[in-house]
Amino acid sequence: MATLTAPKAPTRTGIVLAVLCAAPLLVILNYSTPLILAPQTAAHLQASATGQTWIINAISLGLAVPLLTSGSLADNHGRRKVLVAGAWLFAAAILLAALAPNTLVFAVARVVQGAASAALLTSSLGIMGAVFTEPDERQRATAAYGAMMGLGVGAGAIVAALLDAALGWNGPYWLYAAAAAALALASHAFLPESQAEHPRRADVAGTITLGLGVAALMSGLTLGRQGWSDPVVIALLIAAAAFTAAFIAVELRSREPMLDPGLFARPAFLVASLGALVAGIAVISMMSYLPTVLQSETGLGSVATAVVVAIWSTAAFVVSLQVKRFGFTSGSLLAIALVVAGAGSVLLIGLADGWSWWHAAPALLVAGAGYGAVNPALTRLSIDSVPADRGSMGSGVNNTMRYIGTAAGIPIVATLVDTLGTDGALWICAVLAAAAAGGFALLMRRA
Repeated sequence: MATLTAPKAPTRTGIVLAVLCAAPLLVILNYSTPLILAPQTAAHLQASATGQTWIINAISLGLAVPLLTSGSLADNHGRRKVLVAGAWLFAAAILLAALAPNTLVFAVARVVQGAASAALLTSSLGIMGAVFTEPDERQRATAAYGAMMGLGVGAGAIVAALLDAALGWNGPYWLYAAAAAALALASHAFLPESQAEHPRRADVAGTITLGLGVAALMSGLTLGRQGWSDPVVIALLIAAAAFTAAFIAVELRSREPMLDPGLFARPAFLVASLGALVAGIAVISMMSYLPTVLQSETGLGSVATAVVVAIWSTAAFVVSLQVKRFGFTSGSLLAIALVVAGAGSVLLIGLADGWSWWHAAPALLVAGAGYGAVNPALTRLSIDSVPADRGSMGSGVNNTMRYIGTAAGIPIVATLVDTLGTDGALWICAVLAAAAAGGFALLMRRA
């Protein structure tokens, strides 16, 4: 079981929740910045076509590789300790990105930011599971936490556009570095420490095989945008499959595995993991790549593009905060959310051919509402579907699948746009979301 170093004081749970919610907000603010400022960043760094892909996708690589490892580390050796260390590393990596003289340094800085983001996400959600134990208070806490995912995208777009105009392409990073330092200090001051009563031994073999497998997969998917028949891409994908198979073999034989394979026999855990993967591919990737499409095909500027993202994310933020009122189970909420998000994708069809705010705004509101319901559903499932002392590990699995889905989805969506057009890509994402929703509803009936 997870334990706290100090008893929970009811008068301070509001402060605790605010600090915990600041972690995903800061992660998503930083994550979304290059999605808006990719052209300006690439121009300043004189990035090649491959370099532009890494500008957008490098942080997903850094996020996905250490998520499960950082979750296990937080569970076993102290979640607050991991959160504070992650916040300081986050601040340092953001400063490196702001000062980057070329694409390579910027991409490395974004990878490190991703690793620090992994520590922030897994440890903060693990602490939330340990602090908010009653069903009603956990539902409210996870709704607020999930809302930060939606708020961060829109706020990140607006902050990026405004600070780019005022300070240049790296303007937002100075602000985020200061915010990360403040988060580290606040976490140390206000958060209780929580960790397992009986820490498990480090799973070195699992850490190495998983890290290599995810790194090979993410690199192959990123480079695949430039040509899926490239021998390097094929070799990376084969290596990813081999290392993943080795990781599964290691975990099956380990007495204290980093990821207990038996958890996948739980329908709720399976839905949480696959749901995060589908959300990454069909929802987050499509909306992450859409600003680039709109800028290139409709001539929207950075401010107008930021407004597009802000409409979507505002709807997501509002819905995330309100879904707790509807009384849905987390599995039902996820299925409904994916259907709504898919409907939003269908409504967006035609925008790239003829831009209209009257067309865009309602479609973005529907798409945002779906995404807004996805986040608290996945947040709640990732906590509820694992034992109490494995909360950060559950978060690690969930976020690993989410960011693998996003990293895989962006080059896949880009390829679909190139071959089938923007409308074709939107149709495929909508169908995938709807089909997954039906499958998850059936799985949850077994729970």
